Amino acid sequence: MSDSYRIIENTLKNGVKRIGIMTGGGDCPGLNAVIRAVVMMADKYGVEVIGIPYGYRGMLLGGDYFHKLTCEDVQGIIEKGGTILHSSNKDNLFKYPRRNKEGFEHDENGKLIYDNFSETAVQNLRDAGIDAMIIVGGDGTLTSGRDYSRMGVPVVGVPKTIDNDLRSTEITFGFDTAVSRCVQAVESVRTTGEAHSRVMFIEVMGRNAGHIALHTAISSGADVVLIPEIPYHFDKLVAELRRRLERNGTAIVIVSEGVTPPEKGAYSTKIVEGSPDAVRFGGVSGVIADYVERALNADRDENGYAISEVLMDVECRATNVGYAQRGGVPTANDRLLSTRFGAFAVKELLENLVPDEKGNFGRMVSVQENRLTSVSLEEVIASSTMIGNQRRVDPEGELVQLARNVQISFADE
Repeated sequence: MSDSYRIIENTLKNGVKRIGIMTGGGDCPGLNAVIRAVVMMADKYGVEVIGIPYGYRGMLLGGDYFHKLTCEDVQGIIEKGGTILHSSNKDNLFKYPRRNKEGFEHDENGKLIYDNFSETAVQNLRDAGIDAMIIVGGDGTLTSGRDYSRMGVPVVGVPKTIDNDLRSTEITFGFDTAVSRCVQAVESVRTTGEAHSRVMFIEVMGRNAGHIALHTAISSGADVVLIPEIPYHFDKLVAELRRRLERNGTAIVIVSEGVTPPEKGAYSTKIVEGSPDAVRFGGVSGVIADYVERALNADRDENGYAISEVLMDVECRATNVGYAQRGGVPTANDRLLSTRFGAFAVKELLENLVPDEKGNFGRMVSVQENRLTSVSLEEVIASSTMIGNQRRVDPEGELVQLARNVQISFADE
């Protein structure tokens, strides 16, 4: 029996006539390509797709906020960044911070008051005749996806994060575009570094995982890369940069946003009250650059030269690639991967709508050995902590060894 006939037969058997789709968490190149693939694949088998805007907030609002997506609606969106469904990374309906006219509401001890609106959200899905959900997001979004599957909602998750740090899949869409953006940024600032004989620090995203930084460093031929998984030593960083300056007259340092500053208290992350992912990174590269500049210029020779008679004074400059990594046109690789994920998610719902041993149906599309499959959301979201669900850089892995072999320093030895 062909795939088409099997899917049609199982669709009739499972009774899936209407699929809901939402995008949660941060925006990411390739989201629109996923939406397009879901709509096109479902239309082929006579299944309706209902778009739920604004992430989980849209599930709570329900009613007129839900709207049908047709093939005409998704024409020409495959190359667009962002998401036509919009997104939010602040709405965990299982733990939703209560608000009043002054903002968040606190109890007598100053702690946030939370409500659980998950039942309301599930009822909104039922009222809209939605039989199953495709939820596109990272670890935070898929944590709620897992919990909705426990409430009886069939869920297939699509792994989305530029950080490429989600467990149980070898790759997430958005990562290729992010690394490409970062490499372009390095190439743009390298000429300034060469012209002025400066040390250029380029900060990239990744939270507590250094995949973007490591791939960027190797792809751009950087001198040093700092990632959270391999703690650096400040003295060794300074010594390595001195050596690179003496040899090349300039240096490139890639900094993952989650690395620690040279000194405790020199840098603090921003905490966003009421957000499921409350820690906001950004800016540590500038702090490290200032410390390095002072250290290099504090060690002068008898002539007062920091490095040489040409490099009398060392200048360090920091550039944060920031949201440029997440926005704009996705690469061809991300468009292809997103389309594969979206189509497979529909196939998984229509062909394999089978509950696990606990009666839950919660799966996530996954790439294993470069082949598409699916894994249980219980496996993907196995920890109660965000970092516990992350796939981090292996300090002994092949890419770390490759970086060392091509003389990229981690300032750790």
